[in-house]
Amino acid sequence: MTDTATPPVPTPPAKERPRLAYHHTPAAEGVTGPTIVFLSGYASDMMGTKAVTLEAWAKSEGRPFLRFDYGGCGQSEGAFEDQTLVDWRDDVLAMLDALVDDDGAILVGSSMGGWLMLLAAKLRPDLVKALVGIAPAPDFTDWGFTTDEKMALLSNGRIERKNPYGPNPTVYTRGFWSSGEANRLMFGEIAFDGPVRLVQGQRDPDVPWHRTARLAELLRSADVQTWLVKDGDHRLSRDSDIALIIRAVEDVIAAL
Repeated sequence: MTDTATPPVPTPPAKERPRLAYHHTPAAEGVTGPTIVFLSGYASDMMGTKAVTLEAWAKSEGRPFLRFDYGGCGQSEGAFEDQTLVDWRDDVLAMLDALVDDDGAILVGSSMGGWLMLLAAKLRPDLVKALVGIAPAPDFTDWGFTTDEKMALLSNGRIERKNPYGPNPTVYTRGFWSSGEANRLMFGEIAFDGPVRLVQGQRDPDVPWHRTARLAELLRSADVQTWLVKDGDHRLSRDSDIALIIRAVEDVIAAL
């Protein structure tokens, strides 16, 4: 009997991601320190008030800053409904790898961007130095959908919700929801040791403030602070809210 070698299983090609639109401001001459990277929320883009205002502040301080659109969002290429949470996580990693130098990054994650910043910090622990969450929403595919909505996603492949921030409905797909469920974090210790500031409105209808308090408990770092805005909503885009977010960024920079 002749032994025959089993042919190796070919490795599937890596998924090609859409080309991403971004604005990158390098550090002013003589300024060192981490690049501040803004991560927007679900179905949002880099032109939001928080991203643009934070960029203007960073420029005034000479600090490097990066904002960008995930695949299928804003000015980036790709179809929105083809994207998953892991796809957008990989977009974050690609931006960090391409545009952040050895001084590392401070990730500022808004809503879903707060989930992505935690996933990116897990995979780039040497690069991510600090985190600022703005109404962070890790694991929202679990707690942010009703049972009926989850069943509709599984059976129909997509659902639409009324969008309180614009005229078009917000679409969620089965692919995004399944990707989120496979990448949940809020079940045990989250291994990050840098400074963290979490800014959360107590009148947020989308992210209950007690979930942000729970996130603070799960983060391994001893330098975690939760800043509650009693009359703050989910967007936290008022001048006073953005001033607090800038203060949070300044605070983690001082702690590094």
